[in-house]
Amino acid sequence: MAEMSDSNLDKPTIIQQAIASCCGAIITSLFVTPLDVIKTRLQAQTNPFSKGKCFVYSNGLMDHICVCENGDSKAWYKKPGHFKGTLDAFVKIIQIEGIKSLWSGLPPTLIMALPTTVIYFTCYDQLSEALKSRLGKDDEHIPVLAGSLSRFGSVTVVSPLELIRTRMQYRSLSYNQLYTCITSKVATDGWFSLWRGWSSTVLRDVPFSAIYWYNYERFKKKMCKEVGAHEPTFLIAFTSGAASGSIAAVITLPFDVVKTHRQTQLWESETLKIPQRDCTSTWAAMRKIVAKNGITGLFAVFKEDALLRNQEI
Repeated sequence: MAEMSDSNLDKPTIIQQAIASCCGAIITSLFVTPLDVIKTRLQAQTNPFSKGKCFVYSNGLMDHICVCENGDSKAWYKKPGHFKGTLDAFVKIIQIEGIKSLWSGLPPTLIMALPTTVIYFTCYDQLSEALKSRLGKDDEHIPVLAGSLSRFGSVTVVSPLELIRTRMQYRSLSYNQLYTCITSKVATDGWFSLWRGWSSTVLRDVPFSAIYWYNYERFKKKMCKEVGAHEPTFLIAFTSGAASGSIAAVITLPFDVVKTHRQTQLWESETLKIPQRDCTSTWAAMRKIVAKNGITGLFAVFKEDALLRNQEI
């Protein structure tokens, strides 16, 4: 009885899990955002962003489609610079613009990324515990099921919110104008129009989460066994996460490339009012990339975005 009560006391509550997820999300974003700010600035230097041009911005928790505004020279991604590479950009941005510039664009994305991350991790923990009571503590399918279902849920929740956030960002709409815009879109294209680009995100994020959590739990158990530790230390958890994240990112990279291509294409066609002639399905986008760049195109384009995803978990 004493062992059982101690075990129950050690289990974190839902509130504790949510707070831990929130703190982890903030720490992750603080470390990863500067890398993506530098990447975006380097991309803008090579190919200046014009009105309606889209780019992917990541704060380490999740990525967002950003649509460039017309003639806004003060926007953080349009600031002038002559950078020779990542390190040169890092040093010059700090020297000329101040260290705060490395976290440009972070606040608006955190507003949505934080609750989404909290939902994702809290759901994973709760699903894991529920599945352990049904399937047994050592069942290897638990991380796969819990990881897939929790990511599926968080992607489904955030997809229409991302569409709303992007519309507000690009058109500077009031809440009444936004409501009118959304209702007219639903009336014209149906409710499913709010989840445009959802399928390509699911095809990328759900397999990523399944692979990540399966390998993470396996590596963690093996390393604990090797060092004779009852509970994983910070080093064990960090190493397990880095290794499993790298494996998952490489395997799901083709879907990451397709997702980026498809969502930027959808948004650019809508903001620039250009009708899409090509089919916008995930598989059609994949065939188009292979036809244009070969099979290596699925692993070469936007590789820096996929590498940043290794920090998402």
